[in-house]
Amino acid sequence: MEFIRKLPLPIEIREKYPLSDEGKAKKKIFDAEVARIFTGESAKKLLVIGPCSADNEDSVMDYVTRLARVSEKVSDKIVIIPRIYTNKPRTTGDGYKGMLHQPDPNKDSDMLAGIIAIRHLHKRVIEETGMFTADEMLYPENYQYLYDLLSYVAIGARSVENQQHRLVSSGIEIPVGMKNPTGGDISVMLNSIMAAQHSHTFLYRGWEVRSSGNPLSHAILRGYVNKHGESIPNYHYEDIEHLCVEYAKRGLDNPALIVDCNHANSGKKYKEQMRIAKEVLHSCALSPEIAKIFKGFMIESYIEEGSQKIGEGIYGKSITDPCIGWEDTERFIYYMADKI
Repeated sequence: MEFIRKLPLPIEIREKYPLSDEGKAKKKIFDAEVARIFTGESAKKLLVIGPCSADNEDSVMDYVTRLARVSEKVSDKIVIIPRIYTNKPRTTGDGYKGMLHQPDPNKDSDMLAGIIAIRHLHKRVIEETGMFTADEMLYPENYQYLYDLLSYVAIGARSVENQQHRLVSSGIEIPVGMKNPTGGDISVMLNSIMAAQHSHTFLYRGWEVRSSGNPLSHAILRGYVNKHGESIPNYHYEDIEHLCVEYAKRGLDNPALIVDCNHANSGKKYKEQMRIAKEVLHSCALSPEIAKIFKGFMIESYIEEGSQKIGEGIYGKSITDPCIGWEDTERFIYYMADKI
């Protein structure tokens, strides 16, 4: 293992690239609104939506600017958080690992440039569009570079069993969504939620730290893969009903569910995302218990639908998983607002 260089401390990066006082004040108000959704004080629903990976600053800003205009029209029903996913888990370790690793997907990794680039992008979204962002916590030790900017954090299916992810989540003050693991056992996800909701003392970035517990940690159902490698969905009525029962057995705070409409739920057939969301909304109409636990959706969406290989250069088209395009995105948001 070659030690290339020592990276700046998170506090040094935060102080060099600070969020404006106005941004801080607005974020505090926004975060409180999101928290009320998870505690049940608000009947609004959450929509975490955006590109599979934030691969290009210009096209991401274009997308979020469009999203902000739509968000204003549905704000009485839906709270929208753009997905600004700047680090990507890779099943085999190969492929584009996100802006954190490669600010330019066509160039080699540069972690220092990446740290600066992802902070700049999240900050730019806040200050130029008035929206507040979500990212995946792939590396718990890197959360401190962004913690003052994020309004939602997701823990991926491959990370949900990891002790460090669980303990760091217990010290986060915003909602943290725990995805079910790729094998599908929801008890793993629920154990992770329980761990995140409790206080812990642990080692973090060379410090002994104590967390207070995160009552806003919650479930994300994203489907799973069976022993034959086939995608199995878990968004159906019976799946959510089962989750309600398991939540009740454990007595967890603020039982809540976000449905990830892509990944194994759609079998990565990105066009299915809208149909899946419609089915979940129908389940809510049939069951008060499901309606109570359901808090919103996670959707992969970009300007152009589908995906492309790195180097093809199509503006606003994903270089990782395929996404629905802007026209379908706008149509779906208005549909969702109409059904809530």
